Amino acid sequence: MIHRRIQLTIIEALGRFPAVVLVGPRQVGKTTLAKAIATEFPQSIHLDLERPADLAKLADAELFLSRLADRLVVLDEVQRVPELFAVLRVLIDQDRRPGRFLLLGSASPALLRQASESLAGRVIFHELGPFDLAEIRPQGEGLLRFWQRGGYPLSWLASSDANSFEWREAFIQTHLERDLPTLGIRVPGLHLRRFWQMLAHSHGQLWNASRLASSFGVSSPTMQHYLEILESTYMVRRLLPLTANLGKRLTKSPKVYIQDSGLLHCLLGIRSVDELYGHPVAGASWEGWVLEQLVRVLGPAWQLSFYRTAAGAEVDVVAERGSRRMAFEMKLSTAPAPTKGFWQALADVKPEATYVVAPVEAEYPLAETVQVISPALMMERLLPLAG
Repeated sequence: MIHRRIQLTIIEALGRFPAVVLVGPRQVGKTTLAKAIATEFPQSIHLDLERPADLAKLADAELFLSRLADRLVVLDEVQRVPELFAVLRVLIDQDRRPGRFLLLGSASPALLRQASESLAGRVIFHELGPFDLAEIRPQGEGLLRFWQRGGYPLSWLASSDANSFEWREAFIQTHLERDLPTLGIRVPGLHLRRFWQMLAHSHGQLWNASRLASSFGVSSPTMQHYLEILESTYMVRRLLPLTANLGKRLTKSPKVYIQDSGLLHCLLGIRSVDELYGHPVAGASWEGWVLEQLVRVLGPAWQLSFYRTAAGAEVDVVAERGSRRMAFEMKLSTAPAPTKGFWQALADVKPEATYVVAPVEAEYPLAETVQVISPALMMERLLPLAG
């Protein structure tokens, strides 16, 4: 079993809150993680609300759960029974002992809203995503394979590239045809698949709803709605521009990325590392993959954005926490040569440290505070800063 870094965080949260909600897309290992956590709590009970037998136990949820007040109860796929949140609120108010409920749910706006409203002050939220570099620590060619396959456990652990690709294709189909309708999202799967593929072809580019709407033959608000669906289910990430007032004309549109590199490559029909290197999206894919590693390793305490001006100054990612600021530039080259716009961006943003993340074997400096660094070494450097 690959240890998930968030496990200790969840256990500590259960020591402070009556309820902990763990959200994330399907197939990232929420159930496996919950079972590992449950071993720390004697006589814990796990209910999968997609199983009719477990669901039947909650016919009178208040009566059934009140008898388990001294045990950790794991409720899996809790978004399937939204009326349960009101019952949990009553039970927690009767006994606010920490560590009563661990709630697992596929991400949906309704789930987050219902849990936030019903359990305000009684619950803390955590997100579990696919594997990251700090969890699997691939070496050599394994790092490139991780980039190509992405971090979903069954994709990364597949016995061959062909089996990995087949699993990702099935995941995409299931997400469109089963998961979204289950979450109450009513959009034709064929339309959303086509939109998802259009996003894959413009991965890492500025969001332009009007241009996509013209290509798609629908309105801009419809494009915005489709984007919000994929974003709310953790398939897509919107990276906002830096909003600091630096006296410059800054880009205002966000950049949009497919979150998991493996799903990006599947949508584009890329089946191997060799095919990936020969594809026009390779550079943008590397940028998005490193961005996801930054998100996972640094955690929610750091705010990530990008910097771009009308004059051409640009850096891929700016990470901020309080008064601290770091910059990151992603280059798919063993001898990266940043442009004039990169150096101008650093002069504008003034980060305390800058990393050019590239597939290099050894770290080396480009300037006093600018280091060329591999993704693996970047991860080691940043882990102590996580929060």
